[in-house]
Amino acid sequence: MPTFNEAGNINNAVTRLFQHNSNVDLLIVDDSSPDGTGQLADELAKGNKHISVLHRAGKEGLGAAYIAGFRWAFERGYDYLVEMDADGSHRPEDLPKLLAVCSNFDLVIGSRYVRGGKTMNWPFYRQWLSRGGNIYARIMLGSKLNDMTAGFRVFNASFLKSFDLESINARGYSFQIEMAYRTIRSGGRATEVPITFVEREIGVSKMSTNIVAEALLLMTKFGLRRIFLRK
Repeated sequence: MPTFNEAGNINNAVTRLFQHNSNVDLLIVDDSSPDGTGQLADELAKGNKHISVLHRAGKEGLGAAYIAGFRWAFERGYDYLVEMDADGSHRPEDLPKLLAVCSNFDLVIGSRYVRGGKTMNWPFYRQWLSRGGNIYARIMLGSKLNDMTAGFRVFNASFLKSFDLESINARGYSFQIEMAYRTIRSGGRATEVPITFVEREIGVSKMSTNIVAEALLLMTKFGLRRIFLRK
């Protein structure tokens, strides 16, 4: 669970996670949040042996935070690694559905865009941006996945260890696209499970023009490479 300035959300997110998933361990990866999120995470960890906190020196991007979390989990021998936001948008009650099928796949995506999946409280422009981005990803990358930008997912750790994590190009939200694409390209088994994505109630979205541009450039680069290599 990567965090940056989520002081208003972290306590509720963690409390709800364990209410619905008592058999998980949680790693909070905080990028030196100036609002004190890291300190709040430390307090939560003091009261729950299943919570650990990894403090990083500064804000280096979502991808770098997840890679740090992956390496932490590899060292401790976990079999499955869950990606989950701290802002409440990923409902903990949906996680059991992903975990129920993860033993059969290398990547399980909590999807907004398969039958049964939906979003709540999103403005029209966010809906348009997300759906449009995923359609573009499917076309450029030749993917059958409907929600490659989704950040709620489960990886098989043994499969993930085969990745050269140092070669991952993306550092923002396009990290999710690159990881899904690399999974498919390397022959990994991927599936989508419907979830309900809920827009955050507290704080500000980290989405920006630069993040969107990075994702578009990455998809275009991978797509053109795929087309020319295929020829």
